[in-house]
Amino acid sequence: MNKTLLPIRIVFVALCAGAGWLVCYAIRDWDAYRGRAVFIGLSVGVLVVLVDILLKGFSLRGLSAVTFGIAVGALVAWLVGSSPLLEKGDLEVIYLVRLSLFIILPYLCAVIALRGKDEFNLVIPYVRFVPHEVETPLVVVDTNALIDGRIARVCQTGFLGAALVIPRFVLRELQGVADSADPVKQARGRRGLDVLNELRKLKHLDLRIHESEAKPGEVDAKLVFLAQAMKAKLLTTDYNLAKLAEFHGVPWLNLHTLAQALRPELVVGETLEVELVKPGKEDGQAIGYLEDGAMVVVNGGRAALGQRVSAEIISVLPTAGGKMVFARLTGGNGAG
Repeated sequence: MNKTLLPIRIVFVALCAGAGWLVCYAIRDWDAYRGRAVFIGLSVGVLVVLVDILLKGFSLRGLSAVTFGIAVGALVAWLVGSSPLLEKGDLEVIYLVRLSLFIILPYLCAVIALRGKDEFNLVIPYVRFVPHEVETPLVVVDTNALIDGRIARVCQTGFLGAALVIPRFVLRELQGVADSADPVKQARGRRGLDVLNELRKLKHLDLRIHESEAKPGEVDAKLVFLAQAMKAKLLTTDYNLAKLAEFHGVPWLNLHTLAQALRPELVVGETLEVELVKPGKEDGQAIGYLEDGAMVVVNGGRAALGQRVSAEIISVLPTAGGKMVFARLTGGNGAG
């Protein structure tokens, strides 16, 4: 049960019991039944709270649909009940027919409206209700992901369809790294601030600053707690933080994992472009590197050192550090 609603419900039940006691003061004949009146008031309060609990998940959107359905049903019942069809006849029969209309039609219209609440824009032109079930997915970003820098390029592509949440304590930690006396940490912190400014300039990106604080040493735990409370995913490049989030059942995103998933599959016979940067061990060989760091050994490429050439893959050798690709020059290579 929600910790905020619990005291409110307890106070409400107590007020209902107190109201039953006070009613006995207003009606003197009930003076001898104060205990019974308190019990009735208490029971009414508990019943209302149980109805409240049963209505959990019933949104304002659903309430609007039910209200609309009841209003339409009541209007139809009134139109039928006041029509010439019920002007003459047995008064008791007419009363029962009208009563049935006012009970059945609002119920049916309310049920139909509740089932078709996502189609209100067809019933009421130019008015469209935002579906309650469609919520903006949230991603909590940690300091390492900002310092890494790749998050800005990912967001520029538009592939990340979620709102980025940056807690206030992450900004403080990033500022502390940027103000560090260590030149290396200082450079990392400033790069993180530059990435943050790039994110702010993206008009299509939903960037939110969450006003939350954390004590020194509690940043990781606070990030996991915040993501868990907001039902958000956690974006990080920190392996230990990712494992902590996984332990607490918080889904996490890792930019390193994304980069590995986006590495192109190198197949024998395909052509690739690579810039040759140094000579190889064998005669005529030259070496270049792909964007993911894979080394490419090009046979007959030494004469094209410093140029960007086209090469055909002849073999791919898996290594502990990744892949080593062997290729040969093709006819169409251009100077870089």
